[in-house]
Amino acid sequence: MSARLALVTSESTDFHGAKLALICGDALLTYLRDDLPGLPWAAHWDLPGGGREGQESPQACVLRELEEEFGLRFDPARLEHGWSLPSMSEVGRRGWFFLGRITEAEVEAIRFGDEGQFWKMMAVADFLAHPRGIPPLQDRLAMALRESGWPLTRGINS
Repeated sequence: MSARLALVTSESTDFHGAKLALICGDALLTYLRDDLPGLPWAAHWDLPGGGREGQESPQACVLRELEEEFGLRFDPARLEHGWSLPSMSEVGRRGWFFLGRITEAEVEAIRFGDEGQFWKMMAVADFLAHPRGIPPLQDRLAMALRESGWPLTRGINS
C-alpha cells in the first residue's frame, strides 16, 4: 500500500522501525554496516533508518535516524512514498519503508555518524543485485520503485 505521507494512518501506531531509500539520479544512499559478532546483517549494505524511540511517528523515526546516521535534516514532506510492511526483525509487528529524493548538495553535506563502516552513493541496480545487500531491503526497494511509478526503472526487473 503506497501513500503520499501527508497523514499518519492507524497502521503507524504500533511499529518497530523505519527505513528510507533516498535517491539522487540513479544512485541510492547506502552504508556498509559494522562487522561485529552478533550484529544482524553484519558487513552488509544498508539504508538509513532504524528502531522506533518512544511514541514517535514513522516519519519522525526515519528522519531522526537520517540525522543521527548522516547528519541530514529533512522535512517530513520530503518523504514521497511510504509503506507499512511486516517488520524485518520482529514477528507480528510492522515496519515502515519510505522513498524520497536527495540532492547532490545534500549528498555533499553528509556527515557520517558512528554507526557503520562508511557510506556511498550506490547505483540502484547495483544495490538490488549486490550479494551483500540486505535481502529484505532489496525486495522492499524493488517493490517501492515499482508501486510508486518511480521514474528510475532501468535494471529493475524483479
